[in-house]
Amino acid sequence: MTPAIEQARKAGVSHQVHEYVHDPSHESYGLEAAEKLGVAAEKVFKTLVVSLDNKKLAVGVLPVSSMLSMKRVAKAAGAKKAAMAAQADVQRATGYVLGGVSPLGQKKSLTTVIDESALRQDVIYVSAGRRGLEISLSPKDLADLLRATFTDLCQ
Repeated sequence: MTPAIEQARKAGVSHQVHEYVHDPSHESYGLEAAEKLGVAAEKVFKTLVVSLDNKKLAVGVLPVSSMLSMKRVAKAAGAKKAAMAAQADVQRATGYVLGGVSPLGQKKSLTTVIDESALRQDVIYVSAGRRGLEISLSPKDLADLLRATFTDLCQ
């Protein structure tokens, strides 16, 4: 059991865990998850960690088929600029490896923003903390667990 699954379980949040065989040659972890789980790409969300101009890290959660707007995530996190965080910083702050970063169960509590398109879904899928492992839950439950806000994050 990963820290992500444990956080949802401990909080008593309704969720399901989905496992599939990860193909290391696949170009996109998120699109691979959607394909292998037979789920529409707009229901599968990726977790991206950004470095803000105030030297803090923040998390953007958005559909796997979308591109993150650095301006929008920076503004939502209370900064002027954002850039993708270095791999070592991501792993140190979250405790997860790239391709398996979950917004749940991270080592450090980071400001998290979820793309507002999640609100159009009953259930969304996010990484459960390992490549080939997803957790599905309601967007509102995810936001409550993370103390996250919703805004338009996509380019």
